[in-house]
Amino acid sequence: MSENRWLATGNFFTSYKDEQRIFLTHTDRLVFVCFLILMFVWPLIFEVSSKYMLVIDSILIAIVAVYGLNLLTGFAGLISIGHAAFVGVGAYTLASFARVLGTNHLLITHWWPLMILVAGGVGAVFGAIVGLPSLRLKHLYLVIATLSFQMIFLWIINFMRFFNPGQTIAIGRVFWFTGKVGRKDHYFFWYYVILVLVVILGFAVRNLLRSKHGRCLVAVRDNDRAADAMGMHPGFTKVYAFALSGFFAGIAGALHAYLWRGVGFESFTLHHSISYLAMAIVGGLGTLMGTFFGPVAILMLELQVEHIAELVGHYITAVVDVAKAFRPLSFGLVIVLFLMFEPRGIANWWRITRSYFKLWPFRY
Repeated sequence: MSENRWLATGNFFTSYKDEQRIFLTHTDRLVFVCFLILMFVWPLIFEVSSKYMLVIDSILIAIVAVYGLNLLTGFAGLISIGHAAFVGVGAYTLASFARVLGTNHLLITHWWPLMILVAGGVGAVFGAIVGLPSLRLKHLYLVIATLSFQMIFLWIINFMRFFNPGQTIAIGRVFWFTGKVGRKDHYFFWYYVILVLVVILGFAVRNLLRSKHGRCLVAVRDNDRAADAMGMHPGFTKVYAFALSGFFAGIAGALHAYLWRGVGFESFTLHHSISYLAMAIVGGLGTLMGTFFGPVAILMLELQVEHIAELVGHYITAVVDVAKAFRPLSFGLVIVLFLMFEPRGIANWWRITRSYFKLWPFRY
């Protein structure tokens, strides 16, 4: 790297410490700080309806959930199609407290940061339990094991009376320093809470990947036998990868419950598990930036397809069902196209764009 940290170009490093820096140049740090300030300030400048704030909050929650899935699938190489069940574990942990203690209990409404951490911890425990089969299973067989967990989760939620089958478990409104968060400020309040969590967890993931535990994930993904020969423990690494994934998913589930002020099984089906996996694939497996790009791309795609379906339905009533059916068709088509033509996801486009401007006027 060049000694000038503002004008450094290329990917040349003189030490491992230089390569593992979070921000390679001062310019990268400045751009990140400016973008972060923009994310915090824009809701105060522009008037945004509650409907669109709900969409933005949902995207941020999906980012938290995909943090965990990307660690598991992208960095550890363990494919899971039961991630929505882990998110559901976090949501129903909060719902269980609400059922036992009451919707507006002090622990739910005032100690909500603690409840979010508890939901993450319960998710981590379930993640470690589900990860135990990874000690003996790989590839397709492990995928079937995670699918089984998804099915078991849905069966328990739908048939145990404690979880109020077929109905939503209500969650009370939370309190802040200024008092109870009202209906008008609900989505804006949770926007800032979730945004802060996204930033904190993002730095946590980045620092984890710089540590020996993060390098163990990548080593086990590439060749678990070679990792074992070098003194790593592939079994332990796989289990804690599932635990980490469950922790992030549990936090996302608790945030989902607080945002929607209720918990229902419809938000944690197999369709949602595949959606999370699609977000990781489209964004870019094994990249931190892909964790941000994937949820934005997939959820915006679903939103636009819904708008098109409604528009077609207004003019041609006979094809309303066909228009709605276009949603899963477009969803699957995007996944297939990315797997065929850009398996490294949108994050690779971002890398190429950055390299182009860094190396300009030379050709990339």
